[in-house]
Amino acid sequence: MHKWLRSTESIVFEVSDGIATITLNRPQKRNALTRPMLAELRQALMEADDRKAVHCVVLQGAGPDFCSGYDMLQNYEMREGAHQADGVDHDPALYRAPIGNIDDDVWRIERNQADILTIFDIHKPVIAKIHGHCVNGGTDLALMADIIIAADDARIGFPAVRSQGSPPCHMWTYLVGPQWAKRLLLTGDFILGREAARIGLVLAAVAPAQLDEEVARLASRMALIDADILACNKRTVNIAMELMGSRMLQRLAAETDVRGHLAQSNREFLRRFADEGLGAAFRARDEPFGKSIIGE
Repeated sequence: MHKWLRSTESIVFEVSDGIATITLNRPQKRNALTRPMLAELRQALMEADDRKAVHCVVLQGAGPDFCSGYDMLQNYEMREGAHQADGVDHDPALYRAPIGNIDDDVWRIERNQADILTIFDIHKPVIAKIHGHCVNGGTDLALMADIIIAADDARIGFPAVRSQGSPPCHMWTYLVGPQWAKRLLLTGDFILGREAARIGLVLAAVAPAQLDEEVARLASRMALIDADILACNKRTVNIAMELMGSRMLQRLAAETDVRGHLAQSNREFLRRFADEGLGAAFRARDEPFGKSIIGE
C-alpha cells in the first residue's frame, strides 16, 4: 500500500536498507518520457520523501539506456489532437491545445518541468545513475539530481538544440560554467561520462561493470545519516543555488524553449517527421555533424 504512488506502469519503485530505487521502466522505448511517466515519477519521489525508512533515492533506467528524452511520437499524437491526456479521456475543444499558441506551449512545458523539479525539491538526496544514452529530456532529469554517477562510456547530450529548441530545464551553467554549457548547447554534441566527470557535469564516472557497486556504496553511506540531517544539508546547498537564480532560470528556460519552437528549423523538423517519419527527421538533423562526441 502506497500513500503517494498511484500506478507503476512506467516505473519500478523499491525500498531496501534506507534506499528508495526508482527505475524508469520503458526499456523498449529507451525510457522515453511521457506525461504519465513523469506523473508516476513525481508520485514515486513523493512516496520516497514521505517514507520514514528512506534516507536517499537512486534514480536509474532499465535496459540499455538511462533515458532517450521526451517521447516524440506521443508529442506528435498530442499535436494532432489526441483525445487523451495523462490517460484520461476528454473533449479537446474544452481545453488548451497541446501546441496552440505560445502560452499553451509554455503551460505544457511547465507541467513537465514541475514534475522534474520534484527531484530538486524533495528533502531527501537523489543520486542519478547514468548509463547508455542520457539524451535531451534525460538530461533534464539527471541534472536535477543532487549527485550524478555515470558509466565512463555513457553518452550525455542535448542534440535537439540543433534544430528544435533549448533545454526546458537548465542546470548546465550551474554545473559546468558558461563556456562548457555553450560548447555543449551550441552544437548538440555528446560528451562521454569520463569527460563529463572531468568538467564537473557529473561527480564521477566509472567502468560500466562497476556502476551499480559505486552508486550502492555512495547511497549506503548516505543511508547511515539521519534523514533530517541529510535534508538540512541538501536544502542549504539548493537554497544557495536558488540565491544564484536557479529557480528563476527554470521559468526562463521554459519560455526560451518555446521561442526555439518557433524557429524555421523546428518547423522543418516537424514537417519531415510528419512526412517521412522520426528516423528521417533525426538523420536530417544529425548527419551533417558527423561524429558528435567531444574529444573523439
